[in-house]
Amino acid sequence: MLDVLGLEPDDERVYRALLGRPNSTAVLLADLLALRQAPVDTALSRLTEWGLASRSTDERFTAAPPAMALGALISQRRDGLRMAEQALVTFAEEHRAAMTGSSISDLIEVVTGVDAIRHRFLQVQQAARTQVRSFITAPFVALPPDENTAEPMALDRGVLFRAVLDRAVLAEPGIVRDAIESLRNGVQLRVTDHLPMKLVLADADLGLVPLAVTPAGEPGAVLLHRSGLLNALDALFETVWRTAHPLELPGRGAGSEALVEVGPQGPTELDRRILALLLAGLTDQTAATQLGLSPRTLHRRLRRLMDLAGVQTRMQLGAYAVRSGWAEHLST
Repeated sequence: MLDVLGLEPDDERVYRALLGRPNSTAVLLADLLALRQAPVDTALSRLTEWGLASRSTDERFTAAPPAMALGALISQRRDGLRMAEQALVTFAEEHRAAMTGSSISDLIEVVTGVDAIRHRFLQVQQAARTQVRSFITAPFVALPPDENTAEPMALDRGVLFRAVLDRAVLAEPGIVRDAIESLRNGVQLRVTDHLPMKLVLADADLGLVPLAVTPAGEPGAVLLHRSGLLNALDALFETVWRTAHPLELPGRGAGSEALVEVGPQGPTELDRRILALLLAGLTDQTAATQLGLSPRTLHRRLRRLMDLAGVQTRMQLGAYAVRSGWAEHLST
C-alpha cells in the first residue's frame, strides 16, 4: 500500500506493527512478524531515517503518528510529481522548438512489425496529457480494443478519449461489449459508414498511422511528431467527428448488450427536458435525479448537444437552443 511512497513491504509491515506496539525492540518485532532480525533491523533503520519511527537510547522503537509522518511523505511526493510535471512541460517545449525546422527524418518515424506497432500504440496513449483521438477500423493491426491496457490508465489520469468507429467494426466479435464498457468508463464513441484510415492522436503532439502490409509481409506504421501533416490529421479527425453519429448506452430496462446510435437530426425529447430543467435553474444532480439519469449520462447528452450546436459553453448552448427552435417546447 505504501510502496508508492518508496517504502518496501518489510518497512510497511514493521511500521504497522509499531503502531500497535510502541517501545518495541527489534527482537520483539521479529518474533511478532515471524521475520529474521536482519530485515527487521534494515526496516527500522529506514523508518528512522524517513522520520516514520524514533529510537530510544535503550534501542526501543516507537512509530511516529501517521497523519504527521506519512502526511509529510505524501506532500514530498506530491511536490516531486508537480516538479516533474513542470519539467515535462519544459522538456516538451524544448522538444517542439528543436523540431521546428527539423528534417523529415526527425518528424516521421517508420515503425515495422506487430510488436513495434503495439509498443508505439501504447506509448502514444501514455504520452497524452489531455486527450486521445482515434479512428478504429478492422482488421486490428496492433491489438484489439479489449487488450488496450493504456486506455484505462490514461482515463484514470483524466485524459479524454474520443473515438470514431467504422461501422463494419461493430460486426467484429466482442466489439459491442467492449464499446459498452468504454462508454461506461467515460469514453466518447461515434460511428460512421466509412473511415479513410486507422489513426491515433495524442494531444496535438503525436500521431500513429498504421499502413498496409509491407512486401516482406510485415505490417507497418508511421509515427508523426508535430508538423503540418499532423495538423492535417488533426483537422481530418475533427471533421469526421462532427459528422459521425454518437453511440450511447440504452435507457433503463434495455438489454445490457445493446448500443443506441443517435442521429444528427437534433435534440430528442429527453434532451429538451434536460435543457428545460437546467434553464429553469436546477443543478445537474437535481436534474439527473428528476429524470432518472446518472450525472455522467446527463453530462454526456449535454456534450452531444454542444457538439451538435457547435458551441463550447452551456450559456452558448442555451442561446443556440432559443435561436434554433430547440427551446420552443421546453415549457410543455
